[in-house]
Amino acid sequence: MVSRFVLNETSFFGWGAREALPNELVKRKYKRVLVVTDKIIMESGITKKITGMLEALEIDYHVFKDVVPNPTISNVKKGLKLANKHHVDSIIAVGGGSVIDVAKAIAVVSTNPEYNDIVSLEGTANTMNKALPIIAFPTTAGTAAEVTINYVITDEERKVKMVCVDPNDIPIVSIVDTELMASMPVKVAAATGLDALTHAMECYITKAHNEMSDMFALKAIDLIYHNLEKAVGKESAAMDKMALGQYIAGMGFSNVGLGIVHSMAHQLGAMYNTPHGVANAILLPYVLEYNGEVCPQRFADMAKIMGLEADESNAVKVVVDAIRDLTIRLDIPQHISEVGVKESDIPILAEKALKDPCTPGNPREMDIVEFENLFKKAL
Repeated sequence: MVSRFVLNETSFFGWGAREALPNELVKRKYKRVLVVTDKIIMESGITKKITGMLEALEIDYHVFKDVVPNPTISNVKKGLKLANKHHVDSIIAVGGGSVIDVAKAIAVVSTNPEYNDIVSLEGTANTMNKALPIIAFPTTAGTAAEVTINYVITDEERKVKMVCVDPNDIPIVSIVDTELMASMPVKVAAATGLDALTHAMECYITKAHNEMSDMFALKAIDLIYHNLEKAVGKESAAMDKMALGQYIAGMGFSNVGLGIVHSMAHQLGAMYNTPHGVANAILLPYVLEYNGEVCPQRFADMAKIMGLEADESNAVKVVVDAIRDLTIRLDIPQHISEVGVKESDIPILAEKALKDPCTPGNPREMDIVEFENLFKKAL
């Protein structure tokens, strides 16, 4: 069996890593840059840390600051219009997963204009041209969008999150500067960190897992599980390890896919605008318990790396209990009803989850009844 692994070209890590930007810009000869960010990041002063370097180099740039959480097709089109207007030759994304996802969509369509409806990017898009070069500065330690070939855009008309998979969209440079993550609110740090843990755990049990992805997944579980709480508490060494752990998780799942935690979480984001990390964090224990029946040995492996006493006979319960306890300590809601889900909504949520691109990768086969039962259990 042939396995493919796609990784980005260059990455920098650590406190103050953004200082690598000027050399990269000069080396690559970028002259007209679109900076993609959001209003909160702009107001925090983080974006200015990057644009200040562009000004020092006298590089022409324009800022698209209107990215919204769970970004939509219309949101992408607005940014694309600005990119086209100024004929940009590169994009710098400064923000969390939503910002980097919008940057990817803009970059892809800029060089593949036949996809300018955005809807046609859903699934595995057969784009012919590499996207505009992207330099990504993640400001949250969770999505790993800076190293993945995936991005997610909400179709507001269908109320569906479109999972787009395209090796042409991967950022050419990722600069994981822990200092840019230091101002994350506690709730955001907790939710995005649990998003990263979900990536690592689903990567380890997905059907397509292989030796390479297993290596990344287990190391990411180790780093994230043992450092998340300390990182939320602003312990600098733990923040560095969280930033690295979420990136490593991204290297794994980007290449082998995810499972139904994401299939279900995408629907909460599309229908209720639930933050993606929160949705994953609520659903993770329920789905782990469900999937554990078909891959208990994988749970024994995860228990060992988490430092938990367990064997194959009880590993599923031990791991699930540990994750649930972690979410409680991090003040994550425990039921989807807490984010607005009603029992009457479950049939449509289940129908959409079944069609989600992440569903085929789940280790346990799914049908609409199983999805309905899981949503009810999490209610």
